[in-house]
Amino acid sequence: MDFDLSEEQSILKDSLDRLLADRYGFEDRKRHMASPEGWSADMWTQYAEMGLMALPFAEADGGLAGTPVETAIVMEALGRALALEPYFSTVILGGSFLRFGGNDDQRAEYIPAVADGSLKLAFAQVERHSRYDLHHVETTAAKDGDGFVLNGQKSVVLHGDSTDRFLVTARTSGGARDEAGIGVFLVDAKAPGVTVRGYPTQDGARAAEITFENVKVGAADGLGDPANGLPLVRRVVDTGIAALCAEAVGAMSAMHALTVDYLKVRKQFGVAIGQFQVLQHAAVDMFVAIEQARSITLFATMMADSDDADERGRAMHAAKAEIGRAARIVGENAIQLHGGVGMTMEYAVGHYFKRVTMIDTLFGDGDHHLRELAAKGGLMAA
Repeated sequence: MDFDLSEEQSILKDSLDRLLADRYGFEDRKRHMASPEGWSADMWTQYAEMGLMALPFAEADGGLAGTPVETAIVMEALGRALALEPYFSTVILGGSFLRFGGNDDQRAEYIPAVADGSLKLAFAQVERHSRYDLHHVETTAAKDGDGFVLNGQKSVVLHGDSTDRFLVTARTSGGARDEAGIGVFLVDAKAPGVTVRGYPTQDGARAAEITFENVKVGAADGLGDPANGLPLVRRVVDTGIAALCAEAVGAMSAMHALTVDYLKVRKQFGVAIGQFQVLQHAAVDMFVAIEQARSITLFATMMADSDDADERGRAMHAAKAEIGRAARIVGENAIQLHGGVGMTMEYAVGHYFKRVTMIDTLFGDGDHHLRELAAKGGLMAA
């Protein structure tokens, strides 16, 4: 199997790497993080002009017909830069809902706006008691004529305080943990009855608590089957997991590079600490973990667009479990080898560790996915 990038993919990678190297240094990131939005509107415009927003969408919908490989290239680059912009929430999650669940009218209305950067989306799914279960939904969607009325609360909505529209999971029937009776709805962030409370997260990004109180949505605002939306949610989350794995590989690679550079310049007993064999072994352990994470990420990337939900799910469980393991090995060693400076806000390595830790917990940590994979009988079905 040929794992080399095509000419177009190499151009995409090189162009994005140059942009981020020139415009997204660590000091730039700290400035963006301190802004009211928590990210850079200028960089968002740059992404749109490069075509990154249009990348995963079909040409018929105004996109560039990119594959999961192009998505992984972008996410790995954003991971290396610790980028703060809502690319994951808008293009990966929101865009996947439109790609897999939107009808012709919805795709025609929303995809061009996502592609040109004028529309931001956020996935409102987590609830206070849901843990990692996508089917645990207490927010209700009561039938109201041709539409619905939403009531409930959502937590840790990524970039929920700067989005234009939410993609909300809500229960149209059944109990809180039933797999049937879940719908997905597009809700205007400024609709009457929507309350948003934003806050910074531990990794420097933004999230929000959202309350829906008698929020009316029309029939045209539903995505897919309002009585059986869970398969759509799972497919979107699987797509998101593959993208998160690529981002984590980028962040871990940057952590390793920073650590190796530090071992070369930090001196103890008159010599660079990188000359001590035990520290060399720790750096090698980091490298091996990253390469294992990269390999499983390639597998997840290849499986991201699979129509076989069971096989796709196994791949994502395996990838997320391995990414969580690798993130701990790389992150803990990076902090240990840097010593006290690794824990300071003024140095980048601690910020990378925070980000990969957040990636581990998003949509289920490594232990959760290992249990789910074991329950399915392993990566390869018997």
